[in-house]
Amino acid sequence: MATTRQQQPGFLASLGLLLVIAATIIYGIVIAAYETEMVLITVGVLATLFAVAHGRRWDDIMTILADKIRTATIAILVLYSIGLIIGTWLVAGAIPYFIYYGLELIDPGYLYVMAFVATAIVSTCTGTSWGSAGTIGVAIMGIAGAMEINLAITAGAVISGAYFGDKLSPLSDTTIMASMVVKVDLYRHIRYLMFTSVPSCLVAALAYWILGTSLHGDAQSPAIAATTTQIEELFTLNPILLLPAVIILTGSILKKPTLVVLFASTLCAMLLALWVQGLPLSVVVEAAVSGFSVDMLPSAQAGQINDTLRTLLERGGLYSMHGTVLFVFCAFFFASALEASGALHVVLHRTLEHVRSASGTILASLLAGLCIIFATGNSYVTFFLTREIFADQYASKGLHPLNLSRSLEDGGMIPEPLAPWTVSAVYMAATLGVSTLDYAPWALFNYLGIVFSALLAIAAPWTGSFGVRRLTPEENPPRARVNGVVAAGDPR
Repeated sequence: MATTRQQQPGFLASLGLLLVIAATIIYGIVIAAYETEMVLITVGVLATLFAVAHGRRWDDIMTILADKIRTATIAILVLYSIGLIIGTWLVAGAIPYFIYYGLELIDPGYLYVMAFVATAIVSTCTGTSWGSAGTIGVAIMGIAGAMEINLAITAGAVISGAYFGDKLSPLSDTTIMASMVVKVDLYRHIRYLMFTSVPSCLVAALAYWILGTSLHGDAQSPAIAATTTQIEELFTLNPILLLPAVIILTGSILKKPTLVVLFASTLCAMLLALWVQGLPLSVVVEAAVSGFSVDMLPSAQAGQINDTLRTLLERGGLYSMHGTVLFVFCAFFFASALEASGALHVVLHRTLEHVRSASGTILASLLAGLCIIFATGNSYVTFFLTREIFADQYASKGLHPLNLSRSLEDGGMIPEPLAPWTVSAVYMAATLGVSTLDYAPWALFNYLGIVFSALLAIAAPWTGSFGVRRLTPEENPPRARVNGVVAAGDPR
């Protein structure tokens, strides 16, 4: 059988391909606002043509794609199970229970710190920073406006809490994606994020508490009162509704398989919906598959449910994850074609040879993630590109992939709402009614993640690599070289 001889692409040609890809992504996603999936397919085709021109076959690209999908099968199942979790937790009343008591914690006398804490609680329970900012955040902004309290600081606290909760939630799509891209366990990834997220949270909370010491008042927000009243009317609130969350936390602590834990929590929520809320099985199944709707509840009165509560609660279900899974396939096609082209490896061999330390590698990946997220405004694209660029470099410096998955979030996700041209910044500014340039200085958590991540990397030589995990010899076996290029491995 005749074989096609693979040619090593030149540096200028490889750099040209990467620049064209970058320009296409920036124009397609940022400027023209085309669908991200179509942009990824386009740049994937460009990388495919480049690879074929340099001796790679279409079958080679499909083999790489099949390998990536095979390794991501469990992660894709996790994504679908997250849809199940959200839909069943909502119909069971578990998420409304958390939201109800989160709202009860908000005291106008400590508005800034409570804004941070309340949105963090809701975001952790729901796995969405946008959802918590667009619901609880809007109510908090109403309190601040009525009391003539600084709206910029309040918005910064809301966004900080929303992103803190999002990063530590096993229901968050970006948290799942970061662990999936780097091929590390979801719960290990979340625990490793705590090295930077917890100190960032503490510093931010302290700052908001100090800023709020001059605020006084005991007024109650009508919006919050209306929301809590309607939750009470719609759901039977019982402490037993904490059980699905307890299952998740216990499974995480005991290091049980992610899918098993998620399905156990889903089954528990379905039983609670039948028992505590008294709903028929058909409604519970519909919520699990199609997503929850307030109108499913017999206690709901048409036209009486406020829009804020509907926005917060009506989501989830298996179907809600179809778009995310489609994106995964498109991103894998692009990543496979880019890997087959060899362009990244050629350029990186020339540019990263000057990064000689583990600390420098982490700092470089944080900076790269920051540049990519600000350029594209899309965290998924940032995750895949940063992983493709730095995975081998991390392994060659003896750094565990958990360091990379954390860097993806600290540098390539959390700072996103700080740049006015990103989708998240546009959403937050429009939703909270405060311009990005006004709230950005006060979104403290969104700065501190990358700061603490950089500090851990810089201090590693003097702290015994505290917070920077090294690979053991068993975790970092020798990797093969193909035509002088290190083949991508899976150094767990």
